[in-house]
Amino acid sequence: MPSFDVVSKTDLTEVDNALNGVQREAQQRFDLKGTKCGIERSDTTLTITADDDLKLKQMHELLQTYFARREVDARALDFKPAEAATQGSLRQTVEIKQGIEREIATKITKGIKSTKIKVQVAVQGDELRITGKKRDDLQEAIAFIKELPIEQPLQFVNFRE
Repeated sequence: MPSFDVVSKTDLTEVDNALNGVQREAQQRFDLKGTKCGIERSDTTLTITADDDLKLKQMHELLQTYFARREVDARALDFKPAEAATQGSLRQTVEIKQGIEREIATKITKGIKSTKIKVQVAVQGDELRITGKKRDDLQEAIAFIKELPIEQPLQFVNFRE
């Protein structure tokens, strides 16, 4: 039976490359030169430091720009509220979403079942496996999932005949 997997994974090496570009530009830009602005990554968490709100907003724009250049989907970022740090600066943590959360998986599953497409959806940890008898049904399921208003990037991988 043909099947495929729906996953949500962010390539962390491309994230590192984008962060290196942000760091380089933050050191060279006239308005950010000599400030405490920077970004660090530890596992799937980014920490942005900036002197004030304006510089924090500029760091967000740089991050979005370099993610677009490296073809990393910026919807994978979950910005937490900024908090005060030492010497009047700001610190903000940003989570990189990896895997499909339970409520998104149930939303996709209920949506596919409501369309009466002849496929089965199985939740396997943080990914979904969709199986069906015909390739056309699977392609219809992919088209339906792409139209859903989901705030997380999804990839369709591991297609098997």
